[in-house]
Amino acid sequence: PSCRRYVAGGRCKSTARLEGKVVIITGANTGIGKETARDLAQRGKVIIACRDIAKGEAAASEIRAETGNQQVIVKKLDLADTKSIREFAEKFLAEEKELHILINNAGVMLCPYSKTADGFEMHLGVNHLGHFLLTFLLLERLKQSAPARIVNVSSLAHHGGRIRFHDLHGEKSYNRGLAYCHSKLANVLFTRELARRLQGKLLYFAIGTKVTANALHPGSVYSELVRHSFVMTWLWKIFSFFLKTPCEGAQTSIYCAVAKELDSVTGQYFSDCQPAYVSPRGRDDETAKKLWSVSCELLGIQWD
Repeated sequence: PSCRRYVAGGRCKSTARLEGKVVIITGANTGIGKETARDLAQRGKVIIACRDIAKGEAAASEIRAETGNQQVIVKKLDLADTKSIREFAEKFLAEEKELHILINNAGVMLCPYSKTADGFEMHLGVNHLGHFLLTFLLLERLKQSAPARIVNVSSLAHHGGRIRFHDLHGEKSYNRGLAYCHSKLANVLFTRELARRLQGKLLYFAIGTKVTANALHPGSVYSELVRHSFVMTWLWKIFSFFLKTPCEGAQTSIYCAVAKELDSVTGQYFSDCQPAYVSPRGRDDETAKKLWSVSCELLGIQWD
C-alpha cells in the first residue's frame, strides 16, 4: 500500500562497488548497522565493530553466507570504554593498511542513568565521545586512503537536544529521553566541526584532505534501540506498521557511504537519501567548537 511506501522513505540507488576498499561499521551486529553491513558486503570488505562478539559473529556468518563475501570480519569494540576503543584502533591499524569508509552507527537510547568506564554519562559517552575518539584514532588512515568518508548516524531527535556544558554528565538533572537528544545533537555538531577542519583553508586555497564527514537521520526504525524502555517497546510493537524496517532505515547510511554524487559533499545532514533540515542549535558553530575542545579535554587528547 502507498502508506507503507511512504513510511519506507528514500532508497539508495547507487550501484557503486567497493572492491579493494575497507569499511568499518560500529554496532553492526543488529538493526540498521547490520543491514548497512549486509548491503556494503555486496560491494567490498566490511569490518563489524561491536561489543558483543557472539552476536557479531552470528550476523557476520549470515551476511557471508548471503553475499558470498568472506571479507566480513568481526572485531571487538566497546564504545563505553576508551581502553577498548584504543585497543580496537591499535589492532586495526596494525592489520589494515587502508580505511575508506567509517560509519559511526552504534548507539544507546533511553538508558536509565549510568556511566561509562571513564565516568561519562552513557548516552554522551557512547553516542558522541566514543565515536569522537574512534574517529580521532583512525583519521590518519582515512586521510592516507583518501578519498574517504566518515558517516555519523544522528537522529531527528537532535532537534530536542542542547549541549548542557554546565551538566554534561547529567549529574544535576537527568532525563533519559533528553539525554538521547543531547547526544544526537552532539553528533550533528561534531560532524559540522570535523568537516570544517578537514576542508582546511590556507590563504585562499582549499587544501582539503579529500575526507568528507556527513551526518544523517535514519528514520523511525523498528529496532532493538528502544529495549531500555518498556513503554517505547510496547508502542513500537503497536505502531510497527508506521516504522521503517531496519533495511529501510539503513538506506541513508548506505547512501552517505557510497553515492557518487556525494564525493565532495561534506558537513551536511541527510534523511531519506536527501539533504534535511538541521535545527538552529545544530548549526551553531560556536557551540560546535566548544564541544570539540571540551570533548578533547574529557578524552585527554589533542586534536588540532
